[in-house]
Order: sequence, then C-alpha cells, then structure tokens
Amino acid sequence: MYKPVHPGRILKDEYLEELGLTVTVVAKSLNVTRQTLDAIINERAGISTEMSLRLAKAFDTTPELWLNLQRNFDLWKAKQKTKSLQKVKIIYRSAS
Repeated sequence: MYKPVHPGRILKDEYLEELGLTVTVVAKSLNVTRQTLDAIINERAGISTEMSLRLAKAFDTTPELWLNLQRNFDLWKAKQKTKSLQKVKIIYRSAS
C-alpha cells in the first residue's frame, strides 16, 4: 500500500496555493487560529470532524472528502507502526 497524501498537503497545494490564499485569510474564514491551520497544512495535526465541516463549507466540498483523506492517512500510518498484528490470532472468519 502506498503512502496516502496527508489532507493538510492537499489543502495547502490544491486550495491555498492554487487559489493564491494565505494561511491568515483561510484561518479567519474558517474561524480558527492561524496556528491551528498551520499545524494541519504542515502535517503536524489531522482533520477533525468539525474541521471537515468547516473546510467543506469554505471550499464547496464535502466533509466526507476531508475525513476520508484523513482516515486513509491514519490507517496507513498505523499499519506502518503496528508490527504486533502478526501476533493477533484469528477468532472468527466469515463465510464470504
């Protein structure tokens, strides 16, 4: 599985830079601090459900877009760190 792009990178590259927007302007529009937005676009923080709603409204997208990007990134990251999965025993296997 390839490393998914962090949603903050997409926000930075596809929205802020593409539209010529500054972090300050977008943060004010989202009604969050500049530091909060900066942490997201610099991949030090993730997209919360509340932030997904704000981004969806501000950029005419859906909250699901932002949450799916974050989920994919988090799942990939967890798989990289979780070596103990090999020790988990299967309890039940579905018939399908």
